[in-house]
Amino acid sequence: MSVTADLPQLAERTGRELEEATPLDILRWAARTFGPRFCVTSSMEDAVVAHLASRAAPGVDVVFLDTGYHFPETIGTRDAVAEVMDVTVRTLTPRQTVAEQDAEYGPKLHDRDPDLCCALRKVKPLEEGLAGYDAWATGLRRDESPTRAGTPVVGWDAKRQKVKISPIARWTQADVDAYVAEHGVLTNPLLMDGYASVGCAPCTRRVLAGEDARAGRWSGSNKTECGLH
Repeated sequence: MSVTADLPQLAERTGRELEEATPLDILRWAARTFGPRFCVTSSMEDAVVAHLASRAAPGVDVVFLDTGYHFPETIGTRDAVAEVMDVTVRTLTPRQTVAEQDAEYGPKLHDRDPDLCCALRKVKPLEEGLAGYDAWATGLRRDESPTRAGTPVVGWDAKRQKVKISPIARWTQADVDAYVAEHGVLTNPLLMDGYASVGCAPCTRRVLAGEDARAGRWSGSNKTECGLH
């Protein structure tokens, strides 16, 4: 199937058609439709979507944002994924190093203006890094938070003018855990150390018993998303 010029309609129609499809079938559709202009993004919290994509489209590009603030465990997970999976890991970096950003905006921008920090170190680099793709896949799930409850398995990313694919949108945490166990998928070691969601080190903490999985992200603020989604 060739990519049509009418990507928003393609995304909307396919989202309905593939709503009940398996993640593998969704990713196979993406690889068949977009070829090398399709990629997977991963925060390296786990490598579930990267693993699924390696089965659906061996050698697929897996895009990782190195913000300069990641835990060492996250960088280690990225390196392990590149070593053992049939994928091509592409690491994106912001235009400024952390030191250069500190010099321009002052130290610890993430504490004073986390939205600006995320825009500089995540959103802008991803927009630039996705320029060569027509479609990108994420690991978003509907059960993660109220803001993600309506995530389509295939939808239109109007901000970036690309097809956005969330192959495990319908999965629960139990589904993810079962897939990890069945296939021996790499996961970030921090998930075994009290972290339920892993982001940049300065803005991530362990969660307490009974807390939402994303309670450890930007704790103490009203911020719930970095702006990528």
